Amino acid sequence: MKKILLISTGGTIASTISENGLTPTIKPDEMLKYLKNIEEICKIDTYQLLNIDSTNIQPEHWLEIVTFIKSKYNLYDGFVITHGTDTLAYTSAALSYLIQDIDKPIILTGSQKPINLDTTDAKKNLKDAIRFALEEDVKGVHIVFDGKGIIGTRARKTRTKSFNAFESINFPYAAFIDDDRIAHYIHNKRNNVDPKFYEKLYPNVFLLKLAPGMDPDVIDYIGQKYEGVVIESYGSGGLPFEDRRNFLKKLGDLTSKGKIVVISTQVAEEGSDLKTYEVGLKTIKDHQILQAYDMTVESAITKLMWIMGITKDYEKVKAMFYNKINNDIMYRELNNK
Repeated sequence: MKKILLISTGGTIASTISENGLTPTIKPDEMLKYLKNIEEICKIDTYQLLNIDSTNIQPEHWLEIVTFIKSKYNLYDGFVITHGTDTLAYTSAALSYLIQDIDKPIILTGSQKPINLDTTDAKKNLKDAIRFALEEDVKGVHIVFDGKGIIGTRARKTRTKSFNAFESINFPYAAFIDDDRIAHYIHNKRNNVDPKFYEKLYPNVFLLKLAPGMDPDVIDYIGQKYEGVVIESYGSGGLPFEDRRNFLKKLGDLTSKGKIVVISTQVAEEGSDLKTYEVGLKTIKDHQILQAYDMTVESAITKLMWIMGITKDYEKVKAMFYNKINNDIMYRELNNK
């Protein structure tokens, strides 16, 4: 019988109603009591690592999770992490970069309603996550939610209240889970290398979402405070350059100081391609710019944090950013191969 470690970090799934709204209070061993006969399919140990709303999750918490899993890695066949939904996609992406080349599953899940309510998605999500973690060909970081398995770098929360809160962006679902029936769409081969645990991040990365009328001078302020910048541009990618709101000039000032800039898109599906329009082509012709292509913004940000914890040299950052990890990026220019 396989042995799973259930790690609780708080979130809605572990919350009870208080005078200040939903607050995480339910321990992981209490959560298991809501799952009937779960002890018949595996041995489960529990550990309360954090007990916070996921809005309060920070990069330091991701490193805490990594350090803990590293200390327990050889003792368990898989790990299930319960987590609030609001930053769940960020955490799953971050863990995908911080824990690599593993032959065991790390499955994150949560819920839109607390597990102690009569009407809740928590029981199904937690049971599905445990069942998925027991599958033979599942390894690496995934999210399990509403009967779907999602690659850790491809998840995004798209609904605030509905039970089908998460989608897989620009990539197929890894699996569909219906009680004992699990239909796999992504199959994993076993690694012949040792797992890698990275315990350093560089959280000094800013996300800028463009909007018409925005003053380009905001770039000056960002450059004073941050070493890495991800810009959510419009459509397939590009920056405004006409009249007094010329972002390209400000971008040049930023990159000339050695700042790392990634251009992403505000559009969820199909990704960026800065070669399509003049507003994008000018950007990549004149400046040292990376683009996210089909990566999620959550993955682009956390990948940059991970890379810049290792190096801030542009060419090295570029090579690492375009290196596919846990299926995070599919588009690759010829000169990046």
